[in-house]
Amino acid sequence: MAAKYGISTVISKVSASLSGKLVGMSNQIETQIDVTLTDRNRLTALFRIILVVPIAIFIASFAPGQLDNNNTGWAAGFFILPVALSIVFRQAYPSYLLAFNEAFISLSTRVDAYVLVLTDEYPSLEENDVVSVTFPEVDPKSLNRYLPLVKWLLAIPLYIVGIIYIVYSFFLTIFAWANVVVTGEYPEWCAQGVVGTIAYWNRVTGYALLMVTDEYPTFSL
Repeated sequence: MAAKYGISTVISKVSASLSGKLVGMSNQIETQIDVTLTDRNRLTALFRIILVVPIAIFIASFAPGQLDNNNTGWAAGFFILPVALSIVFRQAYPSYLLAFNEAFISLSTRVDAYVLVLTDEYPSLEENDVVSVTFPEVDPKSLNRYLPLVKWLLAIPLYIVGIIYIVYSFFLTIFAWANVVVTGEYPEWCAQGVVGTIAYWNRVTGYALLMVTDEYPTFSL
């Protein structure tokens, strides 16, 4: 059984279909993941951390210089500085930068879904039906051209809360992983927390790093 999870709130006995967008948040990145709850592959779940290595290396290859301990490797791969400069000096968001950033965050989310045992489908290099990451419509003229200079500072509270969510989803994933290996089932309540954390960080990334919106993300999952 597969259930599509986004952020909130419609749940049935068979599956859970969540919209991927919080009510009142019309200008945020939407994330939806098709979570497989039953009939899971126990063997691939057991060796998941090994199986994910090839695709992890592929992602790391986009910015190998940022993977040392002295740099922000978690932001590696995105075009951040060119976007900020374009908005500040030209009030423009080049379409090729937007397309790449959207494709890269989608790929990263597919890898997250796999390594966190939300799905048994190996992350594809192209879009698939398991993970959907949708950007809001970006109008560069409506973006505040000076916010890129301070968004990193404004987002500090979001980072702090996000770290708490990461710890929370880590323990959920450990429990869910053990449950999948033993019973072949992924607990639905774990899926809500883990997918919610992924969606939260995608919204924060969209606001603070990719700058596709000036709308401040909510702190809730």
